[in-house]
Amino acid sequence: MDSRTVVKHLRWKPKVSDCVLFLICLLYLVQYSDRVNIATAADAIRHDLHLSNTELGFAFSAFAYPYAIAQLFGGWLGDKFGPRRILAGFGLIVACASLLTGFVGGIVSLVICRILLGIGESSTLATATTAMARWLPAERRGLGQGITHACARLGSALTPPIVVLLMTFSNWRGAFIIAGVISLLWVVAWYWYFRDDPAKHPGMTPEELATLPTAPTVQISKQRVKVPVRRLLRRMLPVTLVDFCYAWTLWVFLTWLPSFFMHNYHLNLRDSALFTSGVFLAGIVGDMVGGVLSDHVYKRTGDLQKARRNVIILGMGGALIFLLPVMFLTDLTVVSICLCMAFLSMELVIAPLWAVPMDITPRYAGTASGFMNIGFGVAGITSPLVFGFIIDKTGNWQLPFVLSIGLLLLGMVLSFWMRPDKPFIDHDDCAPGIETLGILGAQA
Repeated sequence: MDSRTVVKHLRWKPKVSDCVLFLICLLYLVQYSDRVNIATAADAIRHDLHLSNTELGFAFSAFAYPYAIAQLFGGWLGDKFGPRRILAGFGLIVACASLLTGFVGGIVSLVICRILLGIGESSTLATATTAMARWLPAERRGLGQGITHACARLGSALTPPIVVLLMTFSNWRGAFIIAGVISLLWVVAWYWYFRDDPAKHPGMTPEELATLPTAPTVQISKQRVKVPVRRLLRRMLPVTLVDFCYAWTLWVFLTWLPSFFMHNYHLNLRDSALFTSGVFLAGIVGDMVGGVLSDHVYKRTGDLQKARRNVIILGMGGALIFLLPVMFLTDLTVVSICLCMAFLSMELVIAPLWAVPMDITPRYAGTASGFMNIGFGVAGITSPLVFGFIIDKTGNWQLPFVLSIGLLLLGMVLSFWMRPDKPFIDHDDCAPGIETLGILGAQA
């Protein structure tokens, strides 16, 4: 290797699109950590604020009330005003919600902070999908969604031991204050680096810009006057229902898993946090494999229906199978392995599922994914509350998993109606000067 080659390698710089993807990965990691840190601190919060399991479940679900409702607007805002301002503005709300949680004095103030957090995170996934639709080539959509959601699970996995560590030096309140500061730092980095139009980024090269298939969408974005909300909502309804079936079980894992290990197996806080982290780490593998597998099937067959639906069915079916032993077995090691495999299988779903709105309508990817994620929000309202109610009434920590198994089976059936291979056609796509988008949608 000569000196010129060495200098070339030393001067290597990552692509701007890769840096944007890295920032989105950090967003998912930080905000999922903010979302689940309450689960690790749940027992301490319950004792400190004198709450029942049902009240604690209501506090868990309070996040999802505004989260579900605001999904109707979060993605639309990202499409209309751009991901840069929307993610920064809502990120500030997240930072404030986390900071204020460290100062709550009872169930009312705790619920208010969780509602505020739900408002702040409501636009995150949908608006980030808009950003990825503009910054990632079509053949990297599954991988991009897989990597970002893997970082979300990484945040979920790292949070329990970190919260336990922080609680040994301070208390659960300090953990929430630190989380708020970290969220604020991300907002500053995002607003400084990101651009809504890739062509306007100072580090963008013509070579890299040519690889971004959605560049024409950005250039004509000012011509968009109205998002076809009603038609798009009807088109996304099957995807929303599949998302609900997936998210019901996810919320069980995110909100009740540490308590499950503590109370069903009488573990201390540290050990329950370690077991919980192990389960979430398995989910990281599922996120990555799901995205890679979905893109591989698409490249091999050219069939988006097979690439998305078949991987979703594989993931839900695997989760269903591995949850069955949890219902009947009591050995901690065996149950932990089953939960790890169930969560890994379930996370195969997330990358192809989030790629579906991008496949159906790259032009309105934020709005479409927001409609889809209503299912996640509604599941977040009902799943933690129902789980807590069943525990208070029966004392049986295995019983709530019955609902998860049933909904996973339903989600497998509903996935046949998603049809990512049939792009959403907007009436404006036939207008002069916008044919590019119609071609782009047909290729998706």
